[in-house]
Amino acid sequence: MANTGHILPEQKMPKLIVVAAFNRDDEGELHPAFEPRQMQSEDAARRLAKMIESEHAGVVAWSREANPAIGEYGEPHILYLAGQVPDME
Repeated sequence: MANTGHILPEQKMPKLIVVAAFNRDDEGELHPAFEPRQMQSEDAARRLAKMIESEHAGVVAWSREANPAIGEYGEPHILYLAGQVPDME
C-alpha cells in the first residue's frame, strides 16, 4: 500500500522539539557543544535548556512543525534562549 504522505487539513503536523548548546573555541567562535537533542515535549526542552545554560556559552530550545518523511518543515519557534547562539537557518 503506497503512502502518499498527505496530511489532512484537520491533522496537525508532528512537532520537532530540539535543544542545542554552543561553546566558544580558543578563537572565540561558537561551535555545537553536542549533537542537537530531540525532546518529547516543549516543557522538557525548556527544563533541559535551563539546567545546562550555565555550562555553555549559549543554549537554545526550539520547536517547529515537521514532517521529515515528505520534507515539510514549519518556521522555528524559540522556546528558550540564553547566552549566545548562532543564527538559526
